[in-house]
Amino acid sequence: MKKIAVFDFDSTLMDGETIDFFAAPLGLESEVSAITEEAMGGRLDFFSSLIARARLLKGLDVAVADEICRTLPLMPGAAEVVAGLKERGYRVICFSGGFRKATEPACKMLGIDADFANFLYVDANGKLTGEVGGEMMYSEAKGDMIVRLQSLLGISREDTLVVGDGANDLSMFFHADTRIAFCAKPVLRDAATHCVDVKDLREILKIV
Repeated sequence: MKKIAVFDFDSTLMDGETIDFFAAPLGLESEVSAITEEAMGGRLDFFSSLIARARLLKGLDVAVADEICRTLPLMPGAAEVVAGLKERGYRVICFSGGFRKATEPACKMLGIDADFANFLYVDANGKLTGEVGGEMMYSEAKGDMIVRLQSLLGISREDTLVVGDGANDLSMFFHADTRIAFCAKPVLRDAATHCVDVKDLREILKIV
């Protein structure tokens, strides 16, 4: 395989924002989703927004978080687009500014080749500490990672497809010739070669 397709997770492969689902049991869904909306629209620095939102999750039982991750709703067409891209010779990869606790089970279910995301810290009592770490915490993180993967796998930007919905996907758009904005914010649509405006990932197979 000499082509890669890189997908964002939240609101792309998965229908919603993981961190908003985590906030719901704490009664903080509206507060967290408001910060998410500002960050995805490019009006708030992604790193600062992630730190602020993760801090609000302090005290959430990790067992509750794990159960949420097992039942996250996949975007319509997610399984079909992964299978279809693999049939066309792509390795399919997930980059998430969210959490590996969510991406790992979903990507295993979908047959995605690798997932890169952040980690939430858990204390000795099994509660989230409100702290987060990882390589996907910054606005430029996805762009940096895609360049490293292209170098490692010997894949050109011409053979790179990227799919996302928000401002933190912009950095990886700079390194791919096929850039798909999926039900996306205006800041990402402006950088895309193609836009999909319906919640059906199978539309991507018509593009490739």
